Amino acid sequence: MGKRRPGSPTLEEVAAHAGVGRGTVSRVVNNAAGVKESTRRAVQQAIAELGYVPNLAARSLAGRRADAVALVMTEPDWRKFAEPFFSEIVRSLGDALSDTGMQLLLTLVRSDTDRERFLEYARGGRVDGVLVMSVHADDPLPDRLAEARLPTVLLGRRSADEHVSYVDADNVGGARSAVAHLLDKGRRTIATITGPLDMYVTRCRLRGYHEALAHAGLDAPPSWVAEGDFTAESGRRAMTRLIERHPEIDGVLAASDTTAAGALEALRAAGRRVPEDVAVIGFDDFPLAERTEPRLTTVRQPLEEIGRAMVRLLLEEMEESSVAWRHVILRTELVVRESA
Repeated sequence: MGKRRPGSPTLEEVAAHAGVGRGTVSRVVNNAAGVKESTRRAVQQAIAELGYVPNLAARSLAGRRADAVALVMTEPDWRKFAEPFFSEIVRSLGDALSDTGMQLLLTLVRSDTDRERFLEYARGGRVDGVLVMSVHADDPLPDRLAEARLPTVLLGRRSADEHVSYVDADNVGGARSAVAHLLDKGRRTIATITGPLDMYVTRCRLRGYHEALAHAGLDAPPSWVAEGDFTAESGRRAMTRLIERHPEIDGVLAASDTTAAGALEALRAAGRRVPEDVAVIGFDDFPLAERTEPRLTTVRQPLEEIGRAMVRLLLEEMEESSVAWRHVILRTELVVRESA
């Protein structure tokens, strides 16, 4: 549980600023008839000057709900949306919303202009809540949504002290269990291919990697770590660099199953056998993990449960806008197959 969200101007404050009654402001906000044009302009000016945002929960009680939820993907590289993680999450969220009668609206925010356009759209009451995924450390969108009192839930988090509701997997524990498995199998030169280092999920998995090695009395030099971006191509490039730097590598933890699939291709091209020469572990447990050669050992994220938890938290915030932030971390599970 976290602190309550920051306040924003109230209906009463707008009314006082405009020199009218609360009911008049409410009629202007709801575009009701019976308001003089001069009064309407005064109220609209007060709203603009104070930065007032209509309370969606109150509008819901008045039967003015949008019956729509926005799923915002904050990723500047549009090619990332082709990765399995995005489609799996969209499917799980859609399933979780299927019985609510609410529409799931997919929105891509890839620039500052996109962000401002979406904020204007959301503040206009066109959605009842916002789900955000692929958040990077410096992304201001969650804070802007919280300031506007828009119910918001993140998939993952930007830092350890995130102050917006989120649902996440135990990335530290998942990576730690994967590396511990490699160590149990006798591997001692274990590299890792990370995701983007400006994402907290990446830093958590890297922490789990280092913790497992430290527990075994091993230090990982920086050259054992190669940064990727969760794609297969980054896995191929990173694995090639790692082999060139450390031909003795006998184990690899990859940031995602897609990254691991790229690493497998690079290992084959280098004449390395998996798992005889190099054991490989991915992260996610997509259907892809069953189709690689050999089949991929991986850390399973509970994507269905993540989708249900995100929707549950969002619906609760839509019903009670003053509820404290909630933070949910779900367990991961190591799924052992032939690659390790």
